[in-house]
Amino acid sequence: MAKELTYRGKTLEELQNMGEADLKNILLARSRRILKRGLSDQQKKLLVKVKESKNKIKPIKTHCRDMIILPEMVGQLFNVYSGQNFEPINPTVEMVGRYLGEFIQTRKEVKHKAPGVGATKSTKHASMK
Repeated sequence: MAKELTYRGKTLEELQNMGEADLKNILLARSRRILKRGLSDQQKKLLVKVKESKNKIKPIKTHCRDMIILPEMVGQLFNVYSGQNFEPINPTVEMVGRYLGEFIQTRKEVKHKAPGVGATKSTKHASMK
């Protein structure tokens, strides 16, 4: 039998049927505070796009990395901007209350080839084959 995914003991159906006030009580402090103060205009536009989107196959493109993942966003595909290109993300139940930007890397992994200018003296005398 497959394990049912939950967030703080609540299933996805329970989270989606929950009122806004009850949801705020379950979320962590930072996301609860942001929802209490109100979403920004960009976040509100993204939330409207999510609610209007009937087709869950076509991803929603967004630059809004600071949007909190809400229960109605679970299962919807998003393309979140990483600074250079749009990276795909598919929110799950465990991601509720976290930010979209947390799951997208903005920096590349550093890969060094050879010692460069200013390298230590020990590498200066290495053979140049």
